Amino acid sequence: MNFGFNELGVLFNFDMIGTIAIGLISLIVGKKMKEKLTFLDRFGIPAAVLGGILFATIHLIIRVIGVGSISYDTTFQTPFMVVFFTTIGLGSSIEGLKKGGKLLIIFWLLSGVMTFMQTVIGVSLAKVTGINPLLGVMAGSVSMSGGHGSAGAFGQTIEELGVTGGLTVALSAATFGLIAGGLLGSPLAIHLIRKFNLKPKDVVNKDQVEKKSSTERREITFNSMMSHVTMLSIVMTLGIALSTFLKSQLGIALPSYVGAMFCAIIFNNLNIKFKWLDLDRNLLNIIGETSLNIFLSMALISLKLWELAALAVPLLIILMAQVLFMWVYTRFIVFKAMGGDYDAAVMISGMCGSGLGATTNAMINMEEVSSKYGYTVNPYLIVPLTGAFLIDIFQMPVIITAINMFK
Repeated sequence: MNFGFNELGVLFNFDMIGTIAIGLISLIVGKKMKEKLTFLDRFGIPAAVLGGILFATIHLIIRVIGVGSISYDTTFQTPFMVVFFTTIGLGSSIEGLKKGGKLLIIFWLLSGVMTFMQTVIGVSLAKVTGINPLLGVMAGSVSMSGGHGSAGAFGQTIEELGVTGGLTVALSAATFGLIAGGLLGSPLAIHLIRKFNLKPKDVVNKDQVEKKSSTERREITFNSMMSHVTMLSIVMTLGIALSTFLKSQLGIALPSYVGAMFCAIIFNNLNIKFKWLDLDRNLLNIIGETSLNIFLSMALISLKLWELAALAVPLLIILMAQVLFMWVYTRFIVFKAMGGDYDAAVMISGMCGSGLGATTNAMINMEEVSSKYGYTVNPYLIVPLTGAFLIDIFQMPVIITAINMFK
């Protein structure tokens, strides 16, 4: 860290290590905020988001009052992002598809339509309001069903294409979506349950629908850590090479994590069959969650909130349209397509949560409904599986196509 001066006053310049340190401090502050402001848990807002936005706001204030500005070196942001998405790929398997049956396929296809329409709405309204269509892509499925992880990754990609404010718009939209998804999901489901007097069938205890680890928790040792880090490094290297090759040969904008995630999916399914490595899912979850929090913290503290000034009205129009679409789509199409019964009502609360925010939001919404009327198995099998992995099969081609159409 060093100090200097520029036209805004004092320049606080943080190097790579300093940026990680500030990011981690913001994460700790965010955790403290969640502890003190318990209502924030209702919306499932990550601590990294709370702390990061607070620090970004402080940066905005010191610029506005003329104290100075802050410069961050986010070189490590991309590697942590790639690690996180690689662990997501390693958590996917073909075996999971077989458990959901016909309902899973229907919900998955409906989720695919949702991601497509979110992108169409974002791009269309961006053109109507006179802003760059790529910013509309960022306020579409990138940040809505993609959440903060996808927003941070693709926001960085379009900034590299020269679109000012891409990352700020994407992460701001993702935060809006988290709150909107929490406000919309469970009230809509409860309204339908009461309106149609829906009753749950085959009610189970709460612990029968909670996600359990398929393997016992093991002691984390030097050898286990090194074997998993080595495996991750190899998969990431192959994945990044694949992304680089596709970008150079096809001339398309493609985040490096897409190739890494794809290679991780292939490796995991082959590993299940051939048993090359005994994966510790708990360790992978720890590595993935740690990487996500560091990645998000770095992305959020470096947000340039002042870039939102000229985009505030167009962005708000797009985001309100996304919420309206989600209400109409889940209420009149998804609910009926999923059977119009109690399980369907619980699942649309989950779709509102994951479709506007994150899978965590979906689980919070479904818990809110189920705790009042009863727990059933299907929603807790279908919604998390779709939101955590399957939706990417539709979402990634849609987003990548849209970016390359309007770059």
